[in-house]
Amino acid sequence: MTEQENPKERDLKPNSASAGWKRWLNYQSIVKQVPFFLFLTALAVVYIFNGHYADKTIRKINRTAKEVKELKYEYIAVKSKVMYQSKQSELVKVVVPLGLKELTESPVVLKDSTSVP
Repeated sequence: MTEQENPKERDLKPNSASAGWKRWLNYQSIVKQVPFFLFLTALAVVYIFNGHYADKTIRKINRTAKEVKELKYEYIAVKSKVMYQSKQSELVKVVVPLGLKELTESPVVLKDSTSVP
């Protein structure tokens, strides 16, 4: 019976794999799919942007961590310098040119005699 069919009826039946592709590759089908392709394109752009933004953020975090590390080393160096300079022997050396001397006797306590009850 298949040999006796009309050629028109044979063309209407999707009996081969190429008939399925013809249905998807005609102009109207492509025009219908344009919004979906635009959506996929927008999704790809957002995906690429997200990757670049993540790389930029990671570089910024690494740069900031390096800066914090350098500032921590500087803080430790300055702190040790201040601790060394605040020792009594170092203070004496610094104030001698100003004419100040270290106390050799204990300080005198003054009492207010006017406020006796």
